[in-house]
Amino acid sequence: MRQEANIGFLSCLLTMKNGKIKFGLLPRIILAIALGIGCGYFLPMWATRVFATFNQIFSEFLGFCIPLIIIGFVSPAIADIGSRAGKMLVATAALAYFATLCAGMLSYATGQMFFPGMIRPDEFVAAEANAVEVVPYFSVSIPPLMSVMTALVTAFILGLGASRLSTNIIRDGLGEFRRIVDMIIRRAIIPLLPLYIFGIFLGMTAAGEVGVVLSAFMKIILVIFGLHVFLLVAQYAVASLFARKPISRNPFKLLWTMMPAYFTALGTQSSAATIPVTLERTIRMGVDRDVAGFTVPLCATIHMSGSCLKLVACAMALMLLKGMPYDFGMFMGFVAMLGITIVAAPGVPGGAVMASLGLLTSILGFTEADNALMIALYIAMDSFGTACNVTGDGALSVIINRFFTRKSPE
Repeated sequence: MRQEANIGFLSCLLTMKNGKIKFGLLPRIILAIALGIGCGYFLPMWATRVFATFNQIFSEFLGFCIPLIIIGFVSPAIADIGSRAGKMLVATAALAYFATLCAGMLSYATGQMFFPGMIRPDEFVAAEANAVEVVPYFSVSIPPLMSVMTALVTAFILGLGASRLSTNIIRDGLGEFRRIVDMIIRRAIIPLLPLYIFGIFLGMTAAGEVGVVLSAFMKIILVIFGLHVFLLVAQYAVASLFARKPISRNPFKLLWTMMPAYFTALGTQSSAATIPVTLERTIRMGVDRDVAGFTVPLCATIHMSGSCLKLVACAMALMLLKGMPYDFGMFMGFVAMLGITIVAAPGVPGGAVMASLGLLTSILGFTEADNALMIALYIAMDSFGTACNVTGDGALSVIINRFFTRKSPE
């Protein structure tokens, strides 16, 4: 198990392509943050403004892509789910959505309890008042084709409509569009993200705000990691109540069985890429092979407890830091929409935060700079959120197995 852990963490940092070792996204983001902070202390203002100009253009491009990401992710997922309608599908989808809602509410409750004592908004306000404004040389406006809510409604209409048609033309078209969006994320947005993050932290350092932000978020990262552990133990404690085999009624034994899937997800940063390992470990927990073969691939697409937990905690921390108003109703609406919007995002590293940017802006009132901080913070912990999602898939499979396996293995 220790060897698997070491391999998982190493593969988070390094990947192989054409026989050459390449740095993964996480170390590039960390390096970008470190360089941005370091360069912010000595780069002249004219150089800082160059990166501010790039950030303004990239931010506009990102805003233009958000509705496309929502339609590209959500529509084909809904079409695929609708075309495979059945009792097990409905039960699994409902359970996955409920688990995601519970994770979001757990994160909100924990934030309400601990974050106000850990975050000092007065320090940020003071730093912001004394900040030096970094102005780009010029700006480019790229208006999105539609608003976030219009994109969501369009995605539902297209997805549900395609699932009801007898032909596959529309469904195949949505699948092709998703591949286009996936290509944009992988080949344009993700490669440029480190430079974007570098520019954000360069500007924050030059403005004198970086110290306050980093000190606050280092504490939040530790809380989020602890929440992930608690969430997994709670999920498997519930799952053990539904286990068919007596040997599988110990939640810690179940959780230990799923550890190879956890560490594989740490390395791949993708729920979809971890499916083979997740499937094999789920069957080892006593889940029927047919049930596991259905629930594991489905949950890899729709179960996002770890990602939702992380997004809610990061968003709440940032709102507290900047003194932005919020309440339970606002976050409940955010979590409810988030559980739908980030469907099918696990196939793309960092896809969940990309799909949620529209909700962060429309529901929580985030600015472009706020979204940039969310991207940096989320991707810095992306592997752990994915691993939490994947490991939780096994718990949901154990519960579904209780109701859709005719004969008990006992």
